[in-house]
Amino acid sequence: MTPTLARRATAELVGTAFLVAAVVGSGIAAQRLSPDDVGLQLLENSIATGAVLVALILALQPVSASFNPVVTIVERVLGRIDSATTAVLVAAQVVGGLVGVVVANLMFDLDAVSMSTHERGGSGQLLGEVVATLGLVLVVFGSLRSARVETVAFAVGGYIAAAYWFTSSTSFANPAVTVARMFSDTFAGIEPASVPAFVLMQLIGGGLGAALVLLLHPTPQEA
Repeated sequence: MTPTLARRATAELVGTAFLVAAVVGSGIAAQRLSPDDVGLQLLENSIATGAVLVALILALQPVSASFNPVVTIVERVLGRIDSATTAVLVAAQVVGGLVGVVVANLMFDLDAVSMSTHERGGSGQLLGEVVATLGLVLVVFGSLRSARVETVAFAVGGYIAAAYWFTSSTSFANPAVTVARMFSDTFAGIEPASVPAFVLMQLIGGGLGAALVLLLHPTPQEA
């Protein structure tokens, strides 16, 4: 592994760890602070997630700031990175997600790992994951392929915060985060049996999003 790739993998691991820690940690905090109001819990969770995404992308974008296997795979499809780099970055994201969920659980004095029993699924939520991931890919690569590259952090953070509310699945839109959230039996968790279908829908949404990006932005320079 080259020093450059090692730095990119480290950035992806650290960034994904902080992202998952924020998603799960804010979910736990919201559940404790607003135990009788699920809507308020979701608001607290979505604000924290959107805000941390802005901060992490701004801090790590000069190195690597995808934090999402779907985004990294679309980068490969668009020819921005090669296959070996894709494999390393996706592995780093998955490991980072696992680190993040363990840290979040421990910060709130829970077991380091507890398998979630929060069932998620059904045709509506699965469609929600396709929509959430398609939109995320469009926002990320639409920003990167325009003259407004510096706005991608705010675009992504704002989109995810909104997608918590307008998608029925509350916008997981990220296989690494989805897998990690199996290991916390809390507000943000997802039971293991629900994970494969969610990940499949995310990959479908990513593919549709990549096709739409290529249609709307046929060259990286075109705004």
